[in-house]
Amino acid sequence: MNKAAEKITESHCEIPSNFQKIISTNPSRGYEVIGSVDVTSREDIARIVDRARNAQPAWQALGVVERCRLMTQLLEVFRAHGQEIIEQTSREMGMPLKLSRVVFDDGAAELAWNIQNAPAAMANKILYEDDKEISEQMHEPYGVMACVAPWNFPFGNFARAVATSLLAGNCVVMKYSEEIPFFSKLLERLIEESRILPPHVMNFIYGSGQAGADLCDQNIDLISFTGSTQTGRKIYGTAAQKLIPVCLELGGSSPGIVFADADLNPDVMAMMFRRRFANSGQFCSGLKRLMVHESRFDECVEKLAALAKKAKIGDALDPETDLGPLVAERQVEKLESQIADAVKKGARIICGGKRPAGLNGAYFEPTILVDVSKDMQVWGEEVFGPALSVIFFTTYEEAIALANDTEYGLSAFVYSTSAETLRRAFADLKAGSMDDGIANFQRPCNPFGGYKHSGIGRQRGFMGFEDVCQTKVKSYRK
Repeated sequence: MNKAAEKITESHCEIPSNFQKIISTNPSRGYEVIGSVDVTSREDIARIVDRARNAQPAWQALGVVERCRLMTQLLEVFRAHGQEIIEQTSREMGMPLKLSRVVFDDGAAELAWNIQNAPAAMANKILYEDDKEISEQMHEPYGVMACVAPWNFPFGNFARAVATSLLAGNCVVMKYSEEIPFFSKLLERLIEESRILPPHVMNFIYGSGQAGADLCDQNIDLISFTGSTQTGRKIYGTAAQKLIPVCLELGGSSPGIVFADADLNPDVMAMMFRRRFANSGQFCSGLKRLMVHESRFDECVEKLAALAKKAKIGDALDPETDLGPLVAERQVEKLESQIADAVKKGARIICGGKRPAGLNGAYFEPTILVDVSKDMQVWGEEVFGPALSVIFFTTYEEAIALANDTEYGLSAFVYSTSAETLRRAFADLKAGSMDDGIANFQRPCNPFGGYKHSGIGRQRGFMGFEDVCQTKVKSYRK
C-alpha cells in the first residue's frame, strides 16, 4: 500500500479532533478514495438534537397508524432505490453484491414486519378488570433516541434499530460508522427528497467515535448502540449518569457444537460455512468457535476446508464474488495479529492464513485453525474476520463447558439429530439466540440480543418495541 493510501485509511478510522472531513475509501480496490464528508461539529449535533426534540410531540401525536402509513411510503422509496443501496453497501464496506442484495431484501422484509406489527405492539393491554375497575397498560415513546450504528450490515441496522423507534413515536438522531459515510448520506438523501417524514424526525450526523460520544452527551432520552463491548461500556456509563435506558447489541464469540450424531450433509455444511465466512466473517452473531465430537472432527474440518478453497475471493462489485475484502486495513492487521499469536502458541493452519496473492485491498483468505488452546487470542477475543477455530471434544459436558467459556453470549449453534440433545444443549448454553444449524433465529419476529458482555436489551419482535417505549399504567373506575 502506498503512503497516500496508508494515510487515508488511518484517517478514515481515527479522525483527529480537528479533522473536518471523513475520507471514504473502497477496500476492494486498493483503498481508492470514494469522496469526503464533513464531520458534524458538537455544536451542530446539539442543534440537531434540539430540533428533533421540538419535532417529537407532533410525530407522537400522529398516532401509530399514521406513522405506519408514512413508513410504508418510505419503504417503497427504499425499494425503488434498492439497487443503489445495494451497490453503495458493496462499494464502501466490501460486502459482495450477492450478499448485499440478500441483506437489503431481508432488511426491507424486516421493516415491513415492523410496520405490520407496530399497531399490535403499541396497543393498550388490559391488565386487570372486574365489575368496578380497569387497569390498563400503555406504551409511549421515550422522546429522542440516539442511535450509533456499525458498518457491517448498514441497511439492516436501520430496519432493526431505527424503524422500530420511529414507528413507536420517537425521533431519531443517527450516526453510522465513519467507515460508511456515503451509505449514510444516501439514506439521508432518500429520506429528505421523499419528504414523507416530517422535518427533523429522522436525522443523521457524521464523524468518528467522538461524534458518537458527543451525541450521547446531548439532551436525549434513549441510546441504541451496536458495536464493540469496550465502546458499549462507555456508552452505558454515559447513560447511567443521565439515568436513561440503553439497548446495547455488542460483541460475540458464538460457539457451534457438532455432536457425534450430527447430519453433516452438503446443505448443513454450506450453512455452517456461511455462518462463519459470509461478509468475510464480519458479523457479531456469526459462528466463531466450533467444537466437534472427536469421532467427526476430521470429516467436519475436511468439508469446511473444501468449501473455503472453492470460495471466490474478489472485488465486492463483481457479481461472481463469494468473499469480498474486510472493511479496512486495520481489520486485516488485527486478524493477522490474532492468527500469528495462535500459530506461535501451537495452532495449525488447515487452509488460508494469509492475504491472497494478486488482490489489492483489505483481503484475507478464509482460514481454519486447529490445535487451538484457551491461551490464544482467537479463543478469548472476538475474531471479526474470516477465521474459524475448530477443536474437538469427547463428552457432552466438555462441549458445553467449552462453548460457555467466553465473556460473550450472543448466539450459539447446535448440530445434532437428537431432539433430546438439542433440548438439553439449548437449556445449558448461555446465549441469547440459538438454533439447530439449519433453522434461522434471525427473523423479524424473534427478539435478538445477548447474555453476559454481548449486550443489554433486545431488538426485533414485540420486545424490540418494548425497549424503545415507556410503559405507563392507568387504573380507573368504570
